[in-house]
Amino acid sequence: MNKRQYMQKSFERQRLLNKIMAKPGAFPYVIILDHLKIDFNIGKIIRSAEAFGAGAVEVVGTSYFDPLPAKGCMKRVPWTMRRTFLECYQHYQAQGYTFYAFDSEAPAGLHESNFPDRSAFVLGHEGFGFTFKKEDFPEIRWVRIPQFGKVESLNVAVAASIVMYEFTRSRGFIPPTESL
Repeated sequence: MNKRQYMQKSFERQRLLNKIMAKPGAFPYVIILDHLKIDFNIGKIIRSAEAFGAGAVEVVGTSYFDPLPAKGCMKRVPWTMRRTFLECYQHYQAQGYTFYAFDSEAPAGLHESNFPDRSAFVLGHEGFGFTFKKEDFPEIRWVRIPQFGKVESLNVAVAASIVMYEFTRSRGFIPPTESL
């Protein structure tokens, strides 16, 4: 069995466990991952989603991904696979979610934003960006993660973690005094 076959088999096992065991986190926000690479970022984002109490993770345009970087969290955080961003967008728009996407040139900074409880954070592919055009979804609010230096953007898993932390921090999140 080659590495890709092993990854797919492991993914299917985790997918079944997720259907049985996963429960939404303490906060109703969702993370939408628009056509990310299958190797390591999706699993890392699911791991951060559990750490920061996400309600769910949506994986768009990917048929499977490597579960290893999730370190067991794939069975605890609800995640769904969707074929297109539009399908995901319509699902959460019907539930009253406000959408936020990230662009290093956006006028509003993450720390200046007041996110409603029902927030949907959209993160795109590191190399290709989003699969949709901004003008096709004028309701999406664009924000940036302020940073120093000349780097164009952050790794998508790092950016997702910062966003999730900022959301939970804005809700008065107090970390437990002891490790769980």
